[in-house]
Amino acid sequence: MTNSVKKGRQGIYSLFIKRLIDIILSLLVLVCFSWLYLILAILVRVKLGSPVIFKQPRPGKDEKVFNLYKFRTMTDKRDENGNLLPDEDRLPEFGKKLRATSLDELPEFINILKGDMSFVGPRPLLIKYLPLYNEEQKRRHDVRPGLTGWAQVNGRNLLSWEDRFEKDVYYVDHLSFLMDLKIVFMTVAVVFKHDDINSATDATMEAFTGTPPKKEE
Repeated sequence: MTNSVKKGRQGIYSLFIKRLIDIILSLLVLVCFSWLYLILAILVRVKLGSPVIFKQPRPGKDEKVFNLYKFRTMTDKRDENGNLLPDEDRLPEFGKKLRATSLDELPEFINILKGDMSFVGPRPLLIKYLPLYNEEQKRRHDVRPGLTGWAQVNGRNLLSWEDRFEKDVYYVDHLSFLMDLKIVFMTVAVVFKHDDINSATDATMEAFTGTPPKKEE
């Protein structure tokens, strides 16, 4: 392990200060913006139905599973056989606006307060992807997942899965206060520009199916 990796992953900031900042800021957001949570909850209930909060198990640090909270953005529209319609058919304009402004992710501040997540880190993905990661990609779980991350400010859903994971691991190896601060400022810019919300071919990111092993030359 190089000195830069050890400093990033095991330094005082990573072990203590980062978590303290998460607790303080998440409490401030939850208290100061409680009025916004209430307004959004009412709008989601009226426009999209219930439950208002979308809850889904996701792997966190060391692959420990937790329930991720978001405001729902899709309806439960089904076909004549009772099967859910494709994502793009269940994502109305209101849901698109929630995603474009990242307001759907506000309930994740509860996850941050609980210690499931951090403000900055690799995004928590689906449990079904765990067996598909190669050894390098698994390292994204060496830190707490984040509300935003290095991949999110460098292409977001327009990146290939391999590029996203490469950036996640880069963050793990370079974790520092200055790195987190840089990502936060870049996130604000991305959100205001509404960049890279969807992938190039779908309303949501295409499913990860694994990275083919590199052929030996």
